[in-house]
Amino acid sequence: GVQAQEQGGGSVQAGGSLRLSCVSPTYIHGRSYRAWFRQAPGKEREGVAVIGYGGSTLYADSVKGRFTISRDNSKGTVYLQMNNLKPEDTAKYYCAPGSALSLQEQWFNDWGQGTQVTVSA
Repeated sequence: GVQAQEQGGGSVQAGGSLRLSCVSPTYIHGRSYRAWFRQAPGKEREGVAVIGYGGSTLYADSVKGRFTISRDNSKGTVYLQMNNLKPEDTAKYYCAPGSALSLQEQWFNDWGQGTQVTVSA
C-alpha cells in the first residue's frame, strides 16, 4: 500500500521546535505532491504545507515563516520543521500523497495514522 507513516510529534512549550517526518513511496503514479495537514479537536482537518517532487511549496498563512516543508526523494521522506510553535498549533498532524499543489483535502488520500503535537503556553 501507499499509506503514509508519520513520526516526530510530541509536547513542547510555546516558542519551541519540532520536526515531523513522513515516509511514503516516492513514486506514486499521478501523485507527486506530499502534504501535511492537521486536525485539532472539534475542528476540520486543514492543510498546512505541500511540496512538489521538484521542491515547489505552498503554505497556509498561519504557518508561513515558522514552518518549512522539505523532502528527500531518495528516502521517500517528507519533513515538516516547525519553529516558534504556538498553542494554536496543537493538533494531530497527518501527511498524504496527492495530485496537486493545493491545501485542499480533496487532492490527497492514503492518510497515515497521524502524530500528535501539543504546544503549551
